[in-house]
Amino acid sequence: MNSLRTVKGMHDILPKEMPKWHFLEETFRELVDRFGYQEIRTPAVEPLELFVRGIGEVTDIVEKEMYAFEDKGGARLALRPEGTASAIRSYIQHNIGGQQPISKFYYVGPMFRRERPAKGRYRQFYQAGAELIGVEEPTADAEIIDMAVQFVEALGIENVRVQINSLGDQETRPLFRDALVEYFAGDLDKLCPDCRRRLQTNPLRVLDCKVRDCVETAAGAPSVLDYLTGEAAGHFNELKRLLDENGTPYQVAPKMVRGLDYYTRTIFEIQGESDTLGSQATIVGGGRYDNLVKDLGGKQTPTIGFAFGIERLLLMLGPGASVAVRPTIYVAGIGDGGLDRAITLARTLRKAGNKIEVSYREGSLRSQLKRADRYGAIIAIIAGEDEAARGNVTWRNMKDGSQEEVSLSDLDERLEAHK
Repeated sequence: MNSLRTVKGMHDILPKEMPKWHFLEETFRELVDRFGYQEIRTPAVEPLELFVRGIGEVTDIVEKEMYAFEDKGGARLALRPEGTASAIRSYIQHNIGGQQPISKFYYVGPMFRRERPAKGRYRQFYQAGAELIGVEEPTADAEIIDMAVQFVEALGIENVRVQINSLGDQETRPLFRDALVEYFAGDLDKLCPDCRRRLQTNPLRVLDCKVRDCVETAAGAPSVLDYLTGEAAGHFNELKRLLDENGTPYQVAPKMVRGLDYYTRTIFEIQGESDTLGSQATIVGGGRYDNLVKDLGGKQTPTIGFAFGIERLLLMLGPGASVAVRPTIYVAGIGDGGLDRAITLARTLRKAGNKIEVSYREGSLRSQLKRADRYGAIIAIIAGEDEAARGNVTWRNMKDGSQEEVSLSDLDERLEAHK
């Protein structure tokens, strides 16, 4: 019988990989905590309608990538493909806006998209993000971009590029849409089949296509910045001023769009080195979605946020990126009652905050020291019969093999020096 394997496009995260994951997640949690964000956890399964209404029915995510199904009760459900719609659904459902005028959420968790697996891209992937709800002023835009940049810098990633754009407001969108349709109308034969269809349903998505012919055709397309209303242009200009004031480096990317329909006004991306991630160099993406709360059944509420895929960001980290791991201490029991002494001592030392490994069966000192080596222990504490009679243990340095007899009462102080 063949052994079972993971589903295509999904992957195990093994213990040896976890120090980098912990480093990234703890760096993110510590940073957003300094900015006053609180964690929210939402279900992995949501009503299908949430993403159809929130993300957009004619987006690639909803049309091609979302895991959607009907349960045994006939409910139409989906595995969440991203975190923002779920966070906003929770915000509305629990009337958080009625309790506090400004809400700051962050989340970390698995998302699901049935897209073609690629470097750093999986069908179950982990995403983290932050949402600032209830502020429409560009000061919020500048702060959240600055927070995203600080996070990437805290990971030790260098040579990052910050790109910003504005998609304008509700008055901007139809004007720009018409301009795009008119521009591409004469070059339909140069567009891929998906983009010819998008031109009728969601023209902005043509600008996001990565097919070479589409990229070349879109090179001369109109810029959304030329269609901004006075209010939208003022918001974008103030954002640029604030970024300059903060010393946040950025470039205006007038052809940049985002892949989800809910974005309005400010959008931004933080990109890494293309040779690390291939052609898809974006590691953090975000922007405003001022209409999303209303679209999902709440009151008109301005919102801005960002998100990043953890697996893709991990590819940017060097080998030294990991949390400090407490050193392992191995407790060996020798002679009559040795296993009982070892287990009792291990329990006491663990309660004192030490990372302890211990044998679960009787064994020779040699076999136990081999096991200590496999665990990577730096110290072995040997609870021998004779030493126990004197209230002592043997302290063995696993690196150089030196050892000495020490009092049990001195163990805490000695171990503290090795944490």
